[in-house]
Amino acid sequence: MNKPEPWQTAEIPGPKKAFPITRPDIVAAMTKKAKRPILVVGHEVVEVELGKEGFVDYLIRFAKAAKVPLVATAHAGKEFIKRGFKPVACMPAMDIANRLRDTEWKGLDGTGQYDLALFVGLPYYMEWVILSGLKNFASQLKTISLDRFYQPNASWSFPNLGIEEWKKNLDAIENELKGR
Repeated sequence: MNKPEPWQTAEIPGPKKAFPITRPDIVAAMTKKAKRPILVVGHEVVEVELGKEGFVDYLIRFAKAAKVPLVATAHAGKEFIKRGFKPVACMPAMDIANRLRDTEWKGLDGTGQYDLALFVGLPYYMEWVILSGLKNFASQLKTISLDRFYQPNASWSFPNLGIEEWKKNLDAIENELKGR
């Protein structure tokens, strides 16, 4: 398989680039194995439809199946609350990114640092910068981008995918987390 190319051209991620997610079960296995995972969700999830449902509905099922605390950024929080799901926090994306980088921070619940951060729904350029900062200043943290465009600054990222292929991969992750 060829190395995926960043979706955003003219940005140079450096010599260390994300491993492409070629099998969705890798994401499920890493999420299950993590001692303290966290899911950071941006406002763009509100605009994405996955067939008959919205992406917000999928992420609620994902967070419940994986038993992962969900942090909503921007106005995404109110969409989760409208569906009866309360995120563990609603905060600016740069704030949670800065806290994840801080080695003294004990997490949103005060019990310790996170070892895996999954990102989805942030604007591509913002996620690029956040993941670059975490890659360079939070070496204890593994990161996964669940967006459909390759994020080279993550530890793991989907290659650039069409919507149907992306949905198929997300469904496979959810099924693996549920044990189907």
